[in-house]
This record gives sequence, structure tokens and C-alpha cells, in this order.
Amino acid sequence: MSSKSAAVNALTFSRVPLILAWLAFAVAFEFHRSLPLLVAACAMMFLSGITDLFDGILARRWNVVTSLGKMADPLMDKVFYVVVFPSLVWLIMHQGGGNFHSLLMLSFTILYILRDLWVTFLRSVGSAFGADVAAMWLGKVRTALSFPAAGWVYAYLSLRGYLPDSASDADRYWLWSCYVVEFAMIALNIYSGYSYTLSYLPYLRRALEKK
Repeated sequence: MSSKSAAVNALTFSRVPLILAWLAFAVAFEFHRSLPLLVAACAMMFLSGITDLFDGILARRWNVVTSLGKMADPLMDKVFYVVVFPSLVWLIMHQGGGNFHSLLMLSFTILYILRDLWVTFLRSVGSAFGADVAAMWLGKVRTALSFPAAGWVYAYLSLRGYLPDSASDADRYWLWSCYVVEFAMIALNIYSGYSYTLSYLPYLRRALEKK
């Protein structure tokens, strides 16, 4: 393995320790609100999201796209979803954010995980019949937007306590922007799953007909 390929793979796999570090700092910040913990948590989430952008860019620029990288990158994305989204649900509830927001984020989380499981199943069926199982452009868009969406919601949850009482309107508008982001991502998630289903429907039919 070349040094460039090793560097790209290291960048991809670094997403896991980075997002686990975010979780540790974010939970610690909930119980001990200090600026260093907040900065550390935000930095870990930002760096985790950046790895998803730059590992692909570097792999293509250095011409070191590998089968391992193609399999590892979506797996690291799933680790991000499984760690971050349930944690955001907990943060909302821990802060007394209300039933509506916690249920909306819970729906967001469940639909994300179910969509990924369903798409993994579809790809498995498709690969059995020689299908091209590369990620669709809509799936790439969904993945790319997941990181800033999660970051936006976390920024609201972590910074709302620092807003002065006079900024109650700003807090309300920021909360509503979180609702918009979450609803938009839910819609994109459902549409992405629908698009994958349509694309793999012929292979599903062949699998059902096969004896």
C-alpha cells in the first residue's frame, strides 16, 4: 500500500475516533458547561465532517481509489449517523427541549437508519445479479448534507444556553430553522430510499422469481 493510499484510508477511518470524541465532549459539556468542552466538541464534529469531504477528494486527486476505501467510507458514515443522531435526541430531552422536537429528531434518526439498512439490502440483492452498486448521486447529496445538518442542530443545542434573555426571539428562530433542516432531511431521506428502490426493483423481481 502506498503512503498516499494509507493517508487517505487513515483519514477515512479517523471519522470514528473523532465522532466518539465529540460524543464524550458533548456529554461532558451537558453536565459541566465550560467553554473548552464546547470548543472541543464543536471541533471534533467539524473535523469528523471534513474527513468525509477530503478523503474522497484526495483519493481521486492522487488516483488511489481502492475497493477498501469504497467500502469503508459508507461504513464510517453509518457510524457517524448511529452515534450523532441518537445523541442529539438525548440532548434535546436532557435539556427539556419539548416533546415535538425530541419526537421529530427521533423520527429523523429512525428513518435514517432504516433507509441505510434498506439500501444495504438492495445493494446486496443487486450485487448477486451483477448490478453496479455504486452510490447514486441523490445518496451522495444526502450524505454530504447530513454533516452540516447535524452540526447545525448541535450548534443550537450547545449554544442556546449562552444566548442572553434578550435574545429569546433569536432562540425561537434558530429552533424553527432546526425544524426546517430536520423536515428537509427527512424528506430527502425518504426520497433517496424511494429512488434506490426504483433503481433496484428489477433485481428484486429477479430475486423473487429465482428458485
